[in-house]
Amino acid sequence: MKAQSQHEMKKSLAWWDLMWFGMGAVIGAGIFVLIGLETKKHVDPAVVLSYVVSGVSAMLSVFCYTEFAVEIPAAGGLFAYLRVELGDFVAFIVESNILLECVIGGAAVARSWTSYFATLCNHHPNDFRIHVSSFSDDYNQLDPIAIVVIIVICTLAVASTKGSSRFNYIASIFHVAIIIFIVVAGLTKANPKNFTPFAPYGPRGIFVASTILFFIPIGLVGSMTITTLAYCILVVTLCLMQPYQQIDEDSPFLVAFEAGGWGWAKYIVAVGAIKGMTTVLMVSAVGQARYLTHIARTHMISPWFAKVHERSGTPMNATATMITATTIIAFFTSSGILSNLLSISILVIFMLVAVGLIIRHYYISGETTPSNRNKLIIYLVLILGSSMATAIYWGSSDGWINLVVSNAIWFLSTLALWLGVPLAKKPRVWGESLVPWLPSLSIAINLFLLGFIDKASFERFGIWTKILLIYYILLEITALYNSMILSTLSISSHGFSLGLPKRPHTDGDSIRGSSTDDHSLN
Repeated sequence: MKAQSQHEMKKSLAWWDLMWFGMGAVIGAGIFVLIGLETKKHVDPAVVLSYVVSGVSAMLSVFCYTEFAVEIPAAGGLFAYLRVELGDFVAFIVESNILLECVIGGAAVARSWTSYFATLCNHHPNDFRIHVSSFSDDYNQLDPIAIVVIIVICTLAVASTKGSSRFNYIASIFHVAIIIFIVVAGLTKANPKNFTPFAPYGPRGIFVASTILFFIPIGLVGSMTITTLAYCILVVTLCLMQPYQQIDEDSPFLVAFEAGGWGWAKYIVAVGAIKGMTTVLMVSAVGQARYLTHIARTHMISPWFAKVHERSGTPMNATATMITATTIIAFFTSSGILSNLLSISILVIFMLVAVGLIIRHYYISGETTPSNRNKLIIYLVLILGSSMATAIYWGSSDGWINLVVSNAIWFLSTLALWLGVPLAKKPRVWGESLVPWLPSLSIAINLFLLGFIDKASFERFGIWTKILLIYYILLEITALYNSMILSTLSISSHGFSLGLPKRPHTDGDSIRGSSTDDHSLN
């Protein structure tokens, strides 16, 4: 599989670099991009609870993810892990959603970069955008600055991964100082009366915002805890500085300091925000291109995307493709649409990770009995169905009896799986000891949060899913046709194999790459 890239990617990052890359990825975007919008629109001061809900959901998924990372030490992340447990089709869906997440996440951050830059220059956030009245409202603010920012930052990231890492951890130290300044200075302007009323939109508003505030969630347990705590402290500070009705949707901290008589402080905050979003884009550029490279090595997309540049040791084609897609989306699309699509994508991925972990523990092909396999399927369907029913009942306000019934079904299904289906596989190195309860709870929370996303966002996500299904069907038809042609050639040449590669498949815990022996053509 690595041969598809022609050259090796340079291994230039140590654990120290990865730690700071993680901080750069999770601290920056959510703090400055969505706090103002969700606080004013959906939650008000109770937005701190929305961050807690998002953090809990992310933490459960981190526990599930960690077992895969330890037990299956293969390149490709969730794509590789779920390809082992759930097969090519599910892995393809996950892969496509992760790529969607990368593109729209980068686009949303780039547009926010423009908003903060405009504010830093004493302009309205939309002053540096081009308004096209003939376009619909969500697509009529064209953002050329976002394109320039994406191209420049991603080009620097491609030129040197190690250099990007050094810039990132130096900038992250500066970013931590900015966060401390916001909290200390902001609390000097605190007014406890601004916390009243605390949750005028009720519990629904808290959960609606929780689905959107998913710029937090990628990280390991320690960094996740620190990140969630930092977000909560910052949002409490913001809500104490201003009444929620006056919080600005585009640049909340800048406007709050200016309203409090500290106009000079907004420049410090703006610089910190721009720095934070710059490192998010840089970290994203380094990671997403390598992810696309691994997928291309499996032949699910063209191996052209897997080629690595000889001198820089970076995947140039994959990087250029992701930059192009991100700039197109960032140029047209509003941040509101992007944040909703991003949340759907992340929550679907989190849910599939939890399903994959349950299957990993309770099913082994050829060893699990048909009876236990059937029980596993039934209990999983009940867990998924009851979780979706809970979200539907909560959203439609059909009464508490339906909620009690759906939650009881979830609990009894998980209990039946725990007691009625024997474990088929025990982790070799490290495993989550709370299976099936923890992944089942992760499924329930993620599906519950999906129920609060608006209909229009699901329609857009549905269009994306249809495109994926059409592509996958054509991919499988092409693979089948090529297999038939190769088999015919092999037979006609009296067993002599041409030694051509085919798309790899999974077997147990191994991920086999392109094979060149005669048996690969059977």
